[in-house]
Amino acid sequence: MNAERVEAIRTRILTALGPCELEVSDESHLHRGHAGARDGRGHFRVRVISARFDGLKSLQRHRLVFEALGGLMQTDIHALAITALSPEEAGSGG
Repeated sequence: MNAERVEAIRTRILTALGPCELEVSDESHLHRGHAGARDGRGHFRVRVISARFDGLKSLQRHRLVFEALGGLMQTDIHALAITALSPEEAGSGG
């Protein structure tokens, strides 16, 4: 089931932010027994490099990621760690 969640996260971020790089990791196994994991939602980490982040502060970037994920935050994701960088910051050059 979490492979499907990872793919859903990837698809939504790819569609909304057009990143030049995207990594999605499922870290749910690290949180077994954690009170927040009991409802079946997962713990994930994303690293997104997108030109959409140029000139934006960290909070604005995180909001864009949360907007891209939409309802998944209520149905599939309990916790999400985000690294959001512009291509220049990541050294990707675009």
